[in-house]
Amino acid sequence: MNKEKIGYLLINLGTPESPHPEDVRTYLDEFLMDPDVIDIPYPIRWILVKLLILKDRPHQSSAQYKTIWTQEGSPLYFYTKALTEQVKHRLRNQAAVEMAMRYGSPSIAKGVEALLRQHVSKIVVCPLYPQYSLAATKSSVVAVKNVIKKLRREVPVEWVKAFYREESYLEAVAKVSEKHLKDENYDMAVFSFHGLPERQVKKTDKSGNYCLQSKNCSLNIVEANVDCYRAQCFYTAKKVAEKLNIPETKYRVAFQSRLGRTPWIKPYSDELYQQLPKEGVKRVVVLCPSFVADCLETLEEVSVRGEEEFKKHGGEKLTLIPSLNAESEWIEAVVELLKSAPREKL
Repeated sequence: MNKEKIGYLLINLGTPESPHPEDVRTYLDEFLMDPDVIDIPYPIRWILVKLLILKDRPHQSSAQYKTIWTQEGSPLYFYTKALTEQVKHRLRNQAAVEMAMRYGSPSIAKGVEALLRQHVSKIVVCPLYPQYSLAATKSSVVAVKNVIKKLRREVPVEWVKAFYREESYLEAVAKVSEKHLKDENYDMAVFSFHGLPERQVKKTDKSGNYCLQSKNCSLNIVEANVDCYRAQCFYTAKKVAEKLNIPETKYRVAFQSRLGRTPWIKPYSDELYQQLPKEGVKRVVVLCPSFVADCLETLEEVSVRGEEEFKKHGGEKLTLIPSLNAESEWIEAVVELLKSAPREKL
C-alpha cells in the first residue's frame, strides 16, 4: 500500500434520482428519517414522516424539481460531479478523489469503497457545507464512520471542518458573485442561508445559556457559539460583503426552507421578501453562500417562489446570484481546503 496516497471524499447533501414522485418519495424518506435531520424520538418521527409529510410532499416537491431538472439531470448532482472531476484532475498522481451524496446516489458507501479500491492509506472527508450543522455536517461524518465500521477496514479517517471562515472559500464566493453583480443595479443584497430549527442550533451551545438568548448573540463568534450555524452564517455574510464592498446598510441576512410549525432560526427569507418593498426596496440580489451548488433551494425556492413573493408585495426585480457550482475559483478553493483547512479525526 502506498503510504503517501490520500483518498478525498467530497460529500454533498443529495438529490432524487429523477423528479418523478416515487423517486422524490424515496429521497425524502431517507433524508427526513435521519435522526440528525428531524431530531425527535423515532416513533414520533416515523408518524410525522411516513404518515403526514410523505402523504403529499413528494408530489409537491416533484412539481418543483421538474422546473429545475435538465437533460443532464439534477443541477446539484452534475455540478458536484463536475467539481469532483476537476479536483481529481488537479490532484492526479497525488491523491484519489471521489464524490458521494449523504442521501441518494452515489452513496457514501460507494464513495468509500471506490477510494479503498485505489489502496489509499487515509481517507479525508470533505462535507461540502461551509457552515457546521448537526443535520448536514454531523450526519455526513457519522455516516462515513458507520460505513467504515461496517466494512471492517482499518483505515484512518479525518474530516475537513466547517470552512466558513477559510479565506479560499470566502474569496471564491466573492469572486464568483462579483462576476454577476457587476451588471446588477440593486437596492439591497440578501444573504439567504438554509434554515435550521432553533433547537438544533441550541444543541451546539457549549455553555447551555448563550444561544438565542439575545438579539445579537450571532453577530460575533465566541467560545459558546463557535459551532453555531447561525453565527457562522452571519460571519460568512459579513466577510463576503466586505470583499464585495457592500456596506452594512445595503445587505440583510435571512434563512430559508423552514418546514413545519416548530420555530426556525430567524429572520425568515420569505418574510423579508414581503417586507423589503415596504421599505422602498425595489431591486434585490440574493446570494446563497451555504449552497455551494445550485439546487432546488436556490433555483426554485429563491429564483421562482422568492421572486414571486417579492413582486407580489411591490418589488420589481429579484435576481439570484449563482452558487459556486464548478467555477474555476471554487475548484481552486476546494483543492486548497483539502490540503490546508483544519481537520478532525473520526
